[in-house]
Amino acid sequence: MVVAGLQRAIFEHKIAPGTKLSEDEVGEIFGVSRTIVRAALQALAHSQLVSIEKNRGAFIASPTPKEAHEVFEARGLIEPRVAAMAAKRMTDQTIETLRLHIEEEHAAMDSGDKGRALSLSGEYHLKIADIAGHDVFTDVIRSLISRSSLIIALYWRRADTTCESHSHHALMKAFEQRDPAAAEEIMRSHIVDLHSGLNLNDPNRPPLSLADALRG
Repeated sequence: MVVAGLQRAIFEHKIAPGTKLSEDEVGEIFGVSRTIVRAALQALAHSQLVSIEKNRGAFIASPTPKEAHEVFEARGLIEPRVAAMAAKRMTDQTIETLRLHIEEEHAAMDSGDKGRALSLSGEYHLKIADIAGHDVFTDVIRSLISRSSLIIALYWRRADTTCESHSHHALMKAFEQRDPAAAEEIMRSHIVDLHSGLNLNDPNRPPLSLADALRG
């Protein structure tokens, strides 16, 4: 419950990188003991969403510009290949699943909930990885998507914090046609576009209290 709640707040940009995670405050918010909170923070640290500093406590991780470059470079190498693999394994059912997911993403954007739209965009990439059926790639992409959320929270310079809708629609067309080459090229271009949307010279840390982020 604590891990899922903190992850959701991070992915939906309700809690900023660098925010201190007091064990007492987190425990009070979720109604659990410090022991449970401590275990949750260790789990989040393992996935690099949280950094634990000796004698200072736990903080939402703050990726450096170098880390941001490396994360999107890794995504650019792995995700195009995974998209091609997914295109070969597409069925009518998986295509419908992706289509419904995009509709949910658009509904979040239309309602002005950019944080949820961003979270759904990341989940769309994970669904593609699941369809590709390569467990190791899926695990790597899950980690990269998590770190991307923190990076976008810090460094995104565009007004819209979600994946461009035309890229996801273009991917859907390639998937519907079972066209691995097209899916690979579209995904490669898409990741390049996301990478270019970062302003690594001017980090932006939106202020929000921990209680507001987790109870909102």
